[in-house]
Amino acid sequence: MNTPLFGANIDPNVTELNTALAIAQLADRSGLDMVLCQDHPYHKDHLDAWTLITTVAAQTKRVHIGTNVANLPLRTPTMLAKMAASLDVISGGRLELGLGAGAFWKGILAYGGREDLQDKPFTAFKEALDIIQGMWANSDGNFKYEGTIYTIKGMRPGPAPAHPIRIWVGGYGPKMLRLIGAQGDGVNLSSTYISYPQLTEANEQIDAGAQAAGRDPAVVRRLYNVMGVVTSQATSDGFAGKTYAGTVEQWIEHLVMLYQHYRQDTFVFWPTEGDFVAQVQRFAEEVVPGVRQAVDTPQ
Repeated sequence: MNTPLFGANIDPNVTELNTALAIAQLADRSGLDMVLCQDHPYHKDHLDAWTLITTVAAQTKRVHIGTNVANLPLRTPTMLAKMAASLDVISGGRLELGLGAGAFWKGILAYGGREDLQDKPFTAFKEALDIIQGMWANSDGNFKYEGTIYTIKGMRPGPAPAHPIRIWVGGYGPKMLRLIGAQGDGVNLSSTYISYPQLTEANEQIDAGAQAAGRDPAVVRRLYNVMGVVTSQATSDGFAGKTYAGTVEQWIEHLVMLYQHYRQDTFVFWPTEGDFVAQVQRFAEEVVPGVRQAVDTPQ
């Protein structure tokens, strides 16, 4: 099993900017591995996610920063590859690229998204992934690509990323999960969309995609966005629904179970109630050390 990673999500809502920056700085100090930001540009109250994570990068020193996940239909893959490599260089090799095919098409189209991407979302995403990975791999040479959606007649990519940027793909369908296994560095799933018993089937699809591509399924990390609240009182069924509620001890027990039995090796906490900064602090300073200690203990 991969060593577990832990992170916190920040909200790009303009009214929550100070909270987002406080969470990011707390994550940097407290030893969390990453700070991720959701990306829904068509929401009028949302800041641009890329501008926000760039600001976070400037205000932190060690924590990785990234998108959860970047809205591909509103950014060309060539420019997204350039943006990611640039921020990776600027941040000293701290970028994680979460990438999604797009889901809220009414908003995407209202913001000028291409309608043909909506008609063939999987094809568009697969080609975009090829282009981004191809550009990073050919930073010192020329790059061409001929696809159904995207065509690049010839370009000189660059600069090269400062480190191998992981691409975490948000997707739930069998075709996308198999693509993640074949080409992705990690999957990005959320407790609000896929319950933990369903993770077994998702893992099987990822493994099949990896094996068909000649890859070891273990190289594909499994990220789970866990939404909820750390409580002072124990709950009887706080981990049965889409959002979680329980004490530090209950959170530790549940995340250890997800790691050991469902192979989830990366957990990103989304607080849903109360003081979000205080919630992330409890997660970082109490839950995370408990999980790390438990999974490091021989069974």
